[in-house]
Amino acid sequence: MDKVVSGTRPTGHLHLGNYFGAVKNFVEFQNQAECYFFVADYHSLTTHPNPENLHENVRIILSEYLACGLNPDECTVYVQSDVPEITELTLILNMFEHVGELERSTTYKDKIAKQQSNINAGLLTYPVLMASDIIIHHADKVPVGEDQRQHLEMARTFVNRFNHTFQVDYFKEPSAFSFDDELVRIPGLDGSTKMSKSAGEANTISLIEEEKSIRKKIMKAKTDSGPSEPNQEKPQEIKNLFQLMDIVSHKSTVSKFNEDYNKCQIRYGDMKKQLAEDMVAFTKPFKEKIEDIYHNEKLLKEVTQKGAAKAKESAQKTVQEVKEIIGIRPF
Repeated sequence: MDKVVSGTRPTGHLHLGNYFGAVKNFVEFQNQAECYFFVADYHSLTTHPNPENLHENVRIILSEYLACGLNPDECTVYVQSDVPEITELTLILNMFEHVGELERSTTYKDKIAKQQSNINAGLLTYPVLMASDIIIHHADKVPVGEDQRQHLEMARTFVNRFNHTFQVDYFKEPSAFSFDDELVRIPGLDGSTKMSKSAGEANTISLIEEEKSIRKKIMKAKTDSGPSEPNQEKPQEIKNLFQLMDIVSHKSTVSKFNEDYNKCQIRYGDMKKQLAEDMVAFTKPFKEKIEDIYHNEKLLKEVTQKGAAKAKESAQKTVQEVKEIIGIRPF
């Protein structure tokens, strides 16, 4: 049975891009593979969150993933910092990775451009920690977004380097995974091709978004002046609205507005109002479940303790074997 590993940094609420890009796939696959899901609280330290926000965000992410359908009886759900073996493996891997290689990471370049007052070592070695998250459980597959593909390729490089250095066939090369064999990209409300927190709150719709906020954001979504010729190609911002409608609206609704567009009769205001109502209806069940779980302290404690125990069992075995391979042995 394949092993699948997925993690999320606790930097705010899950949005539709997170859900369709990875979470939905992971939930659907959890009973078909040995799955590990973790909240990557160590990863979030690269942005220096304050202690209250960090703990709160971990709680939010756990609540949201459980509400989305992650089942602790079918997969392993844990908090990254509850498994210290991950950081131990990261320390070991760091000794074999090249600084120049890490500096060429696209994500590293983007981050240091955006936070020049906080260019910390964690940003540089981020791919190494991510690799440890994956290979500590000997993952076969990793559900990643397009922006994480390079990190996954780096993890494969690290694996091959370790195996070659010590002449072993210990770590396997993890591969990208999507339930539909495609990495799903949900578009942003600002006309960009990707819904992302880094683009600002106005670009995203979270699973726990208030109804008023959903309506306001969608009504402000970027559009153009409308088609001037029948059946003309849609510009990106209009494609975005139709793609969002595809995932939350009835097919007949999408067809109606597509027909209006092709006939140059579309009224974007009407389309946005319909999309907003359908989006409210889509997110409402998630919002209710999230709020129930968030206030269930006992459940969250039980889930994380159970998950940590299962994850540590796997992680301890890996670290022990890695140390034996590299020559760190007790007398």
